[in-house]
Amino acid sequence: MTDILNLTLITIVSVGFIIGILGNTFMALVNIMDWVKRRKISSVDLILTALSVSRIAFLCLFMSSLLLSLLYPGSITREKIVRMLSMFFLVTHHFSIWLATCLSIFYFFKIANFSNSLFLYLKWRVEKVVSVTLLMSLLLLFINIVIIYTQMDAWVHGFKANISYSLLSSNFVKFSNSLLFTNTMFTFIPFTMSLMTFLLLIFSLLKHLKNMHCKSKGSRDVSTAAHIKALQTVVAFLLLYTLFSLALLLQSQSTYLQMRNPSSLFWGVMGIAFPSGHSCVLIVGNSKLRRASLWCLRCRMKEATLLSS
Repeated sequence: MTDILNLTLITIVSVGFIIGILGNTFMALVNIMDWVKRRKISSVDLILTALSVSRIAFLCLFMSSLLLSLLYPGSITREKIVRMLSMFFLVTHHFSIWLATCLSIFYFFKIANFSNSLFLYLKWRVEKVVSVTLLMSLLLLFINIVIIYTQMDAWVHGFKANISYSLLSSNFVKFSNSLLFTNTMFTFIPFTMSLMTFLLLIFSLLKHLKNMHCKSKGSRDVSTAAHIKALQTVVAFLLLYTLFSLALLLQSQSTYLQMRNPSSLFWGVMGIAFPSGHSCVLIVGNSKLRRASLWCLRCRMKEATLLSS
């Protein structure tokens, strides 16, 4: 029974990985082809392209580490592999989260409507706001790397000083927990920023609907639809990232040798749902990407019809 459950969960993780790779590759290709065709690219398309590239790298790293844990448990506990995986995970996860946050900020300033002078000042300079936000995140990334590598060096020093200080011991579990805790604290900043944009978008939508009601107009106008689409995108990011963070925290309670445990694989399913599911939401919510995906589906259906006939 356990083997069947493990196989089912591994299949779900594999399907999620394929969906994530296809979805993010599709986003990147559509935007790059449009960039080459028009010889220019909009800010939102540039963010989506960078986000999709970071998600592809993250998904490949996530799947590689999962396969190593399942097939070769001893290899993933070596110092060089731990350092390499930690570094790549840190960088890809950082850009995946911060680029999604920049997208939320961009939607907020483009769609929300407030009379505050500071808001209007930033609204007209939204591209600079996004650029500065991303640059500031690089400083946080550098600090995060320094802290994590300091913790890692301290652990390696203890490992070499004491032969019984094993990567598979409870000491390594504490070490991995400290890494996850540090990374979670740093990613809490972009999560909070996205949550703030979500709340402000709701407030802006309510204010807009109130104005429309006072003017005796229908509430389903262009601005209302734009608010709702932006809210759907931000909500999807917040919910999926919450599940992802929960999966990491719960997974940290078990050692790497317990990856065949169904509960560990279940957290793996939750973890891969974030980069894969959020990308699908972005495709559906973006008119250009949605049209391109529908066109691809129609072409596939025509090919299938011709082959069957």
